[in-house]
Amino acid sequence: MSELIATLVVLTLIKATPIIYAALGGVISERSGVINIGLEGMMAAGAFFAVVVSFATHSPLLGLLAGIGAGGLFGCLLAVAATRFKVDQIVAGTGINLICAGGAAYGLVVIFNQPGASVQVASLGQGFWILIALAFALAAAMQWALYRTPWGLRIRASGENPSAVVSASLNPLALRIYAVVISGALAGLGGAFLSIGELNLYSDGMTAGRGFIALAAVIFGRWHPLGATAACVVFGFFEALQYVLQGQIAWLPANAMQALPYIAALVALAGVTGRVRAPEADGVPF
Repeated sequence: MSELIATLVVLTLIKATPIIYAALGGVISERSGVINIGLEGMMAAGAFFAVVVSFATHSPLLGLLAGIGAGGLFGCLLAVAATRFKVDQIVAGTGINLICAGGAAYGLVVIFNQPGASVQVASLGQGFWILIALAFALAAAMQWALYRTPWGLRIRASGENPSAVVSASLNPLALRIYAVVISGALAGLGGAFLSIGELNLYSDGMTAGRGFIALAAVIFGRWHPLGATAACVVFGFFEALQYVLQGQIAWLPANAMQALPYIAALVALAGVTGRVRAPEADGVPF
């Protein structure tokens, strides 16, 4: 039993980590006033480019940086579309999801000459434990920065009352762009963790809705970094539980166990979190 519990704890940390990075990205983006529906696509882009660069250079560290950069690039695309051109944020984010998923699938054929999955590449090995620890440290740092620093006050103000930011001689659009780029970079880091941390390849659909689960975690955590992180651990627990329960409960179908984290996300969105209030100007063009 103790071995089973230890396995569950380890798997929970591993499964929660990529969702934590994406959720932290969602928190900072929505706190600035931009809904980042594109987290799923940014994770896919990060996962794909991390594998491509690791394959080309045989350096997982460069692959990790490429994943972060790819996520940040698509974050910049969303930020510019949502601020400069005032494109509907939901539509823009959905477009990014489609572009990243389709682009990665096409890239597998062009670069690796095979559909569905890449070849195996150099991975982070045991170094991925550093990324797990970094995820929790980053959550604490973001909580402190958002609520204890002038920078955090400006980010939150741009998501609550951008007119007040203008009154303080600051540019809320620049703050939003800055925040969404960080959001994309964090989602890309989560994707890179999946492909060259937890695994050593990219396969179609490997993000498996984690970007949307991260959005649920943002709401579940009431738009607070630590709250969203706690929600991600809960979702990670349910995802890990399916692996632990396999073979333990013969009558429970495998598909039912695989659905556990998604069921948990739906329950959270259905109102278990109680009455919550998003930032006042979240999703509202300025």
